[in-house]
Amino acid sequence: MIVFKYHAKYNKRNNELQFWTHKNHAVELFSNEMIESRINYIHQNPVRAGWVANDYEYIYSSATNFAELESLLELDEI
Repeated sequence: MIVFKYHAKYNKRNNELQFWTHKNHAVELFSNEMIESRINYIHQNPVRAGWVANDYEYIYSSATNFAELESLLELDEI
């Protein structure tokens, strides 16, 4: 909670707490390869954070779907 309060203090749009950062790096996804690259990057976040050893082990990740394992999430293919 201390971290959320700290970031909210320096952001006038928030009164008490801030959960998401307001920094982003927008990237145009113009090819299937780019989309796949970004999906893999997102799937690796829990691994980089040290929460799991493999991306498909994080129960809230769609990586389990991509590994064709049982998942909490249901994905619609586009």
